[in-house]
Amino acid sequence: MNINRKLLAELLFGLFVGLMMGGCNSSLPNNAGGTPNVRTPVSVTTVSHMPLNDYIDLNATSTFLQQNFVKSNLNGYIQKSNIKYGDYVHAGEVLFVLKTKEASAIGNAVNQLDSSFNFSGVNVVRAGASGYVMQLNHQAGDYVQDGEQLAVISDSKSFVFVMNVPYEDKPYVSIGKHVDVILPDAERLDGTITSYLPLIDSVSQTQSYSIKVNTQHTIPQNLIVKVKILKTSISDAQTLPRQSVLSNQTQSKYWVMKLINDSTAINVPVKTGIEKGDTIQILSPQFSKDTKILLSGNYGLSDTASVIVSVGANISVDSAKAGK
Repeated sequence: MNINRKLLAELLFGLFVGLMMGGCNSSLPNNAGGTPNVRTPVSVTTVSHMPLNDYIDLNATSTFLQQNFVKSNLNGYIQKSNIKYGDYVHAGEVLFVLKTKEASAIGNAVNQLDSSFNFSGVNVVRAGASGYVMQLNHQAGDYVQDGEQLAVISDSKSFVFVMNVPYEDKPYVSIGKHVDVILPDAERLDGTITSYLPLIDSVSQTQSYSIKVNTQHTIPQNLIVKVKILKTSISDAQTLPRQSVLSNQTQSKYWVMKLINDSTAINVPVKTGIEKGDTIQILSPQFSKDTKILLSGNYGLSDTASVIVSVGANISVDSAKAGK
């Protein structure tokens, strides 16, 4: 009797263990490796075709290439000065009235003796060109000698922006080329390269070019501006959003993750071109307009990665830009 009870207890225990093992096995994934099939949620985009321009950005400084030095034409005194520092003067305008030291000494004594002499000893100095008074060396009452500098006037016709161009960028800069000149207040002016200096700076290895601009208002001297020079222009470039293009740490290799079916993305090496804002040109390979490229969730994915496209996450380049 005791033996039957012991045998019954062992059978019940074996049945209990079997049921427990069966329950555990039923909770395991039903695949060969026993590993869950994890799929990364992603969004996708397609290539877009648009015109792209590549520019070189350089700095330039405003200056007057020519200055007129106003000088005395006699030994004597400045009887009158008609200008102040910063005044704008016109060509031929009277700047100074001078009187010889002899006339200052004897006054009108000669004319009193004989009025036919018409002796005054007074002479005038006129502006040789239109421009601004950049320097004023003397004032009324000063004694000056013949040939002494009285003032310096900038020649307004010689106003340019001087741009220092690295020698490696010389192929993109030529006489007569139109450039965009952007002032610090964001004003844009149309400029034309008019001349260059046949001299290279030994330290910076740059060459000076002069840019003329069309403007109706005054621009101060020594103003630093930005000059945009067109380097390359492409009328129909294949582009992708920047975030869809991946690279290694040294940025020597680039690739995208292309969706080949509803749940698999593969690694496709690409060659990039012009970068403009959030857009990158794809030189090769050429993708069809229906090719789906991963836009988000692509970072760190291996080749032939399992993915799941989020509902409503098929984003084109044009619609992405429209949403910004």
